[in-house]
Amino acid sequence: MLFPTFEFALFFSGVFVVSWLLRPHPQPWRWFLLAASFVFYGAFEWVYCLLLGFSILANQAFALAIHRQPDEARRKPILALAVLVNLGVLGYYKYTDFFIESVTGTLGAVGIETGWVPLQIVLPVAISFFTFQALSYVIDVFRGDAEPSPLLDFAVYLSFFPHLVAGPIVRARELLPQLRQRADPRKVNSALAFRLIMAGLFKKVVISSFVSAAIVDDVFAVPGQYRSFEILIAVYAYAVQIYADFSGYTDIAIGCALLLGLRFPQNFDAPYAATSMQGFWRKWHMTLSFWLRDYLYIPLGGNKGGPNRRDLNLFLTMLIGGFWHGAAWTFLVWGALHGIALGAERRILEARAAAGKVPGRWSPVIRWAITFHVVCLGWVFFRAESFGHAFELLWRLVAAPGIGSAVTPMLLFVIAISIASQFVPTDWVDQVQAAFSRAVPALQALALAGGLLLIDALGPEGVPPFIYFQF
Repeated sequence: MLFPTFEFALFFSGVFVVSWLLRPHPQPWRWFLLAASFVFYGAFEWVYCLLLGFSILANQAFALAIHRQPDEARRKPILALAVLVNLGVLGYYKYTDFFIESVTGTLGAVGIETGWVPLQIVLPVAISFFTFQALSYVIDVFRGDAEPSPLLDFAVYLSFFPHLVAGPIVRARELLPQLRQRADPRKVNSALAFRLIMAGLFKKVVISSFVSAAIVDDVFAVPGQYRSFEILIAVYAYAVQIYADFSGYTDIAIGCALLLGLRFPQNFDAPYAATSMQGFWRKWHMTLSFWLRDYLYIPLGGNKGGPNRRDLNLFLTMLIGGFWHGAAWTFLVWGALHGIALGAERRILEARAAAGKVPGRWSPVIRWAITFHVVCLGWVFFRAESFGHAFELLWRLVAAPGIGSAVTPMLLFVIAISIASQFVPTDWVDQVQAAFSRAVPALQALALAGGLLLIDALGPEGVPPFIYFQF
């Protein structure tokens, strides 16, 4: 059940009405949200509900067991078992076939036949996201940052349908307290919710679909047929596509949750306006960045142990973050590239500061250009179907000069306006939103209807799944 579909609109309309009718009655309301979330998840494949149910029951049991132990020495083995079970389930579904193919391929290259064949395991939708959220809940209980919640509350938290499939990654301590509060529908920021939903629909249905069909899919499928300028524009276009696709999804998710009286953390903040790699990761998929920092980078040692150890921790964090995205060597390279870039950036900045160098007038522009193109280089490996395609794209970028015919003025305009929109001051957007909230209901309804008609007119027939569904 995809967000930009009539099916989801009907589903959400029903959930919205019944949820607010039940809100004064906490227990029935929570049971209803849980049932609605399982209906939503079961629409992808009902058998996945068993896996989600197992994750809920197992992690609640781990959290309770940890909380009951009087000292850390007894809690550690339970935490280790919780991590092992969660990562074991994730690893089975996500990495088993990758491991089999990698081992058989490597040994086959030296003449050793294993006889192993891939199991053709189907990756359950959302498993990466709800596994991370479940782990953060158990680890927070272990650290004493949170106490176990009642089973029903935890089940609603983990399965809540707006964030279930592709985030944002919401911490238990961010959502669980809200489930215990009495929300007032008159205090819901509906103007912000509708702005996010409309913006998300426009980014996914119009922008992402257009650049994907116009150049990205074709160039990344057969790079050997395209000239350097076409490849360069295709890489820029993919940067636009993945941002519009993923931020569009989270905008809709945050807006839907807001209409139900629940707040999610922000997940994107104009990442392509960043002038450093560190700044990029503070603006891109922010909930994953903070998750990796709190549950991986800091436990590895963080900034402790000197620059070399810090850079190694940073590299390992990004490498594992890359592998989390997908079971392919290209994702590992993407993560490694970001880890190296982050480490190198810190060393350069430290060296310049030690030398007393002051940033020049054009320094922000140069830093932006370098940051954006390093990110785009990473997207080549993130999007490419194989190493061969990735290196062919990069090779033809310099070895196949020419303009080609795939680049159109409309495509250039869409890419340019999409990147330029990252620099629009948030005050301007807030002013438009404030004007909308002051308008009479009839005018608001007219504006929303007009927006939906525009999106429908500009969008293609049918909408492909969100890119992050595969993770």
